[in-house]
Amino acid sequence: MITLNALYIYPIKSCRGTSMQRALLGSTGLAHDRQWMLVDAAGRFLSQREHAHMATIVPTLHGDRLSVEAPGMPALQVPLTPAAPLDAIPVTVWDDQLPALDEGDIAGRWFSQVMGAEARLVRFDPVITRACSARWTNGIAASTRFADGFPLLVTATATLQDLNRRMQQKGAPALPMERFRPNLVLDGLDVGEEDYLDTVSAGGDIVLQLVKPCIRCEIPGIDQHSGLRHPQWPHEPLDTMATYRADPRMEGGLTFGQNAIVTSGNGQYLEVGQALEYAFKF
Repeated sequence: MITLNALYIYPIKSCRGTSMQRALLGSTGLAHDRQWMLVDAAGRFLSQREHAHMATIVPTLHGDRLSVEAPGMPALQVPLTPAAPLDAIPVTVWDDQLPALDEGDIAGRWFSQVMGAEARLVRFDPVITRACSARWTNGIAASTRFADGFPLLVTATATLQDLNRRMQQKGAPALPMERFRPNLVLDGLDVGEEDYLDTVSAGGDIVLQLVKPCIRCEIPGIDQHSGLRHPQWPHEPLDTMATYRADPRMEGGLTFGQNAIVTSGNGQYLEVGQALEYAFKF
């Protein structure tokens, strides 16, 4: 038996995450996770990969609204339920092109000022289905919102502790789990065991299928409060991960955590401290 150590959602893709004690699970992931996204003038998604200061944009759920804060800016309020129909605009997330709902000019001006270039805030249209790669889901039909490719990212505390031990041996600082932007953090597994999980289940109703190791970009090197990289260790943790986390399943990509889909449990809640069952791939 393992336990759910932490839950996170990221209401606006690539902006600061929110730690949750309890979260509603749907077929496309946790409620409000990556429900919004920033796009440039061409409709292409914006991310911390090119705009590290997006980590300082802080979206928070408050009752019937999403409140967004950023340094030097008044808070922006976005209703969870729009007062009037929103216009659809074409957007691009990696190789996927789809329509999304534009949150309007007030939000657009606010984010353009924060980003220093034209930007629009868009909402995922619930009538749209953005399918996950059937190559990785083994043919199981699954969909996501604005996440990179899958509804959930699952990590484990033991594997982070092992990475931090290796980093500290070379003098680099330890990193918090928020750097890896997971949705679910598992406690009770041995180091690296999550790499070989098949399913994680809870309460007999929730079943999550782990489908693809997550190749890491340089975002874990960005402080999720300051938006800055460590001046002495700007390429960590990738430099340390390169010594032992190259994954042959991903053609040598450096992996940490696994992407997952929801095969059962739509409408159920996950809660920190909850006991979980698991099965390995054989």
